[in-house]
Parts: sequence; structure tokens; C-alpha cells
Amino acid sequence: MPLNLDVPSPLQYFASLVQSDEHFPLLEAAASVAQDEYPDLDVEQVLGDVDQLLARLKRRLPSDASALQRLRALNQFFFRDLNFGGNINDYYDPDNSYLNAVLKTRRGIPISLAVLWLELAGGVGLNARGIAFPGHFMVKVNLPKGQVVIDPFTGQSLSREELAERLEPFRQRSGLVDDFEVPIGLYLQSVPSRDIISRMLRNLKEIHKTQQDWPRLIAVQDRLIVLHPASWPDYRDRGLALAEQGEAGRAVPDLEIYIAHAEDALDLDAIADRLARLRRQKS
Repeated sequence: MPLNLDVPSPLQYFASLVQSDEHFPLLEAAASVAQDEYPDLDVEQVLGDVDQLLARLKRRLPSDASALQRLRALNQFFFRDLNFGGNINDYYDPDNSYLNAVLKTRRGIPISLAVLWLELAGGVGLNARGIAFPGHFMVKVNLPKGQVVIDPFTGQSLSREELAERLEPFRQRSGLVDDFEVPIGLYLQSVPSRDIISRMLRNLKEIHKTQQDWPRLIAVQDRLIVLHPASWPDYRDRGLALAEQGEAGRAVPDLEIYIAHAEDALDLDAIADRLARLRRQKS
């Protein structure tokens, strides 16, 4: 029997990584996102580069280091010695979401920096998790004497008062004040790896949508649909991007899927009208 030596496409490779929540390789899945922009990217090289950083960090730690000592050593190594931090000069550069670029420039956005930091934290035995804090991704570490919340953009440890202050604009916009106020602890819950990748992709989605970069937007939508096959608005958004790119034949099935499943959506009439025009255009 002949062997099938076909190399999987970047999307097929991504799909193989994200098919199971039980064994979800966060770092590898995050690194693979960059293959749409960098087709020749060697994801294994990215993983190897992070492994080398972890080996350097481990050499700094005594075998009996406490969790607090490990956390301090990690933050010193990551934020100060390696100088990882936020790209305040060009926050919306797509490269800020690509781990290969972040490793090279040492600049990123909160969530890409968090993915690298979390990998190193886990590698030195820290109980660290990501937090989908409104508007700004954070990380937390559970220590024997309490929880530490860190802003990966700056490396700053944040008190409950500082977190509440950062949360206030979101609460005001959402009307979550007074009788509707939600305890701050609910905003500090761990987020699954699948949702971290989703948030990374949605950051890229907003950038490409703002720039009306339809090919790149469609590539992101392809990954979001693989990641969340029942996220019907993502079919709509891919269909609309395909329509903008002049691909009515590919746009129609996506919009049909959206209309078939998003029964209570407020934009159903508008999408149905767009779908009818695309069908006429297709025929």
C-alpha cells in the first residue's frame, strides 16, 4: 500500500491541534496561527526557541525554590532580562499576535505575551492560568498564601483595588453598577486554552476587518470556524468577507448556514436580502 506523504495545509494542521480540549497544545496552536502570514514558518522551531528560554530559566532556580521564588525569577527573566513587553508604539500591528515575531522583537499584546509567559510558568511548576479580563488579557498564579494577578503587557502585579479601578470603565459601559455589580472574582476566572486561541484570532479579525483586508480576514474566519464549528456569526462574517472579495459562490453557503441557525438574530432580514442578491449574482 503506498504511503500518503501529503503535507497538511496550515488549516488542516491547526484543526489537528484543536480537536480535543483534553489535550490542547496552547503554545503550538498559538504559534501555528502565524502560518497564514508566514507560510514557510517552522512551528517546531518556535517551540524549540521557547524550550531554550525555559532551559535558561530553570538553570537560575535552585531545586528547592518555593513557588514565590519561582514566580519572582520568572518575572525577572521574562520582563526585565529578556525585556518582553507591550508594543505601545504599534499596538495594532498583526505581528503582535504572531509568536515567531513576538519572540524576535520581544514586543506583543497582552494575550500573545501571556501565552509565552504561561508556557514558561508551567515549565517551572507554577499553577498559572490566563484570565479573560475585560479589554485586557491577564494571567494569574495561585500561591500557597494567595493569588497573584499580573498584567503581561507590563509585568505589573495588580492589587484588587487596581483591578477594580481598571474594571470600572467596563462596568459603567455595561451598566453593571450598584444593584447589578458583579463581584470582581468573577472576572478573574481561568479561561480555557480554546478560548485563548479564539481571543487571539478575534484580535486579528478586528485588525483585518478595519483594514478591509478580505483575504486575511477570511483566513482568520476559517480558523475560527474550525475552532468553534457552531459559532454561526463566524459563518456570516466569512460569507460577507467572501462577498466583498467577489466570491459569491463561496459566500452563499456560509450565509445560508447563518440564516438556518441564527433564528433570533437582529440582522436576519439584512443578511437574507444580501443572500438573495448574491444568489442572483451567482446565477
